[in-house]
Amino acid sequence: MIDMIKRILKFLLMAFLWFLAIPLIAVIVFKWVPVPVTPLMVIRSYEQWQEEKPVVWKHEWVSINDISNYLELAVVCTEDQNFLNHNGFDLIAIEKAIKHNKTSQRMRGASTISQQTAKNVFLWPSRGWIRKGLETYVTFLIELIWSKERIMEVYLNSIEMGNGIYGAEAASQHWFKKSAIKLNKSEAAAIAVILPNPRKFRANPPSAYIGGRKAWTVRQMGFHGGKLDYDKTYD
Repeated sequence: MIDMIKRILKFLLMAFLWFLAIPLIAVIVFKWVPVPVTPLMVIRSYEQWQEEKPVVWKHEWVSINDISNYLELAVVCTEDQNFLNHNGFDLIAIEKAIKHNKTSQRMRGASTISQQTAKNVFLWPSRGWIRKGLETYVTFLIELIWSKERIMEVYLNSIEMGNGIYGAEAASQHWFKKSAIKLNKSEAAAIAVILPNPRKFRANPPSAYIGGRKAWTVRQMGFHGGKLDYDKTYD
């Protein structure tokens, strides 16, 4: 009986160590290697197939040097204005979201770009505690091992930007028929503001709501000087 308990404990310990090691290895590899596919891409394709819809999967990895600086700045303005200041978790934004959600029926999130990168690249869409715990762990790893610029590069190449559209290059071609490096300020803002629900919203032509959000984002981009500076922090 004692031997069986020891074997079980040894198995659980090894499973836990592998549980920690696999994300660590992946984060180290993807510090340099482009991310070819994410769990979300596979899940979305399966959902399309299951619903008997055309399977759309458009994704092309490009260097951050081949993505418009406007898009980098636009996603910071819309998704995570403290991106260059925090270490993966924006405690001020979390506190504000908690206060807001106590008094409003419309829930507000506080996920940073780092957290979204961890979720989209390594995990699956879910609100369970296990997934949230893994997201916290992976966010810590990418903030520790990657630079902010690498986090942004992976984020902009991996996130969903339309129905079956993943990453800046595919989104730029889909919405504006041009490469990501050629996006202007208005076009970059249009893509950024649809990210909360990219399968529902359109970047082009925009609805009245998206047009208003785009105008707000362009103004915010102006406050930041029109370009994201990784050697600078923003208050």
